[in-house]
Amino acid sequence: MAAIAGGLALHGGILPFTGTFFTFVDYMRPAIRLAALMKLKVIYVFSHDSIGVGEDGPTHQPIEQLMSLRVIPGLTVIRPADANETMEAWRCAVASNGPTALVLTRQNLPVLDRSVVSPAVGLHQGGYVLWESGGDPEAILISTGSEVSIALQAAQTLAASGIRSRCVSLPSWELFDAQPQTYREQVLPPACRIRVAIEAGVSLGWEHYCGLDGSVLGIDRFGASAPYQEIFRRFGLTAEAAVAVVWRLLGR
Repeated sequence: MAAIAGGLALHGGILPFTGTFFTFVDYMRPAIRLAALMKLKVIYVFSHDSIGVGEDGPTHQPIEQLMSLRVIPGLTVIRPADANETMEAWRCAVASNGPTALVLTRQNLPVLDRSVVSPAVGLHQGGYVLWESGGDPEAILISTGSEVSIALQAAQTLAASGIRSRCVSLPSWELFDAQPQTYREQVLPPACRIRVAIEAGVSLGWEHYCGLDGSVLGIDRFGASAPYQEIFRRFGLTAEAAVAVVWRLLGR
């Protein structure tokens, strides 16, 4: 499928896209790598992107796949947080001059109230301040995809406890790292060293944004078969767990 899409892009005149479960990206990797090398305009749509697959179990639950795509030069990877970010992600993919991977969840997600949080157009910069309590942040919660709503809940809980907090949606590392340093430092100010990343995948790589003083709530083992709510709780991907990590990092 991925090889055919590359051939269609080379032929020209159409915009090819593919669709499958995210765990099957491993079968597609050689063709995706060639598409990135040749700057072919192909959109790879992946669903069922994490342990949120639930009862399908660890064979169908991607763990290392997301980070493995991020290291392919020339491939833009976007993992949107809700319907609005997904719409903007598609616009980014259509405007791109190379291949794009859209990594989407299976489980139901809340559509974030954009009258309360920042507009989803911030996705075009790869990352943006989704919500903040105001003032210079004491703690920053960073997340992608289905875990953004968890990070948002954690940030708001911390704010209610008197901690100046910020929630950053970071759907595309490639787009964010391409932004000017001034913008990146506005989103992730260097002065705030208490940073917690939340993502249902391997933790390797997040030190790029969290630094040595931060922490990552990730998954460094294979998944399990259970309702996704139970799996997220068992793996510590909850707002309560994120709040506890921030308190620990603050030394309180």
